[in-house]
Amino acid sequence: MIILKIWKNLFLFLLGGVGYVTIELLWRGWSHITMFFAGGTCFLLLGGLENAKPRLPLPLRALTGAGIITMVELLFGLLFNRGYNVWDYRSMPGNFHGQICLPFFFIWIPISLVGMLLYRMSDGLFTRWRPSQK
Repeated sequence: MIILKIWKNLFLFLLGGVGYVTIELLWRGWSHITMFFAGGTCFLLLGGLENAKPRLPLPLRALTGAGIITMVELLFGLLFNRGYNVWDYRSMPGNFHGQICLPFFFIWIPISLVGMLLYRMSDGLFTRWRPSQK
């Protein structure tokens, strides 16, 4: 069963990474490899929230999800975007060191809800599929 859990988490991480990069490609026409890893991290963390607090009211779940994505962006920005070659929010209102900003926090609110829904659906595939016990 541990192998199944590893495969499940790897699949979910890859799904989140591809999803995040896809959003960036649609939004601004390009992405960066670090955003793949940020996306995978966000997806697993959103899933963790979904699993830990499934009855959290929707507005609070949405704000918490947006906070998770914003904090991952801050962490990745401070680590990999020091020269602002991946993104630059310095001209955006409510920015913090040009790495995160208030407008994108609000954009992450609906995206986090979609991410949690996709996580639940994807995680359900692994929950329903169980290898035969022989």
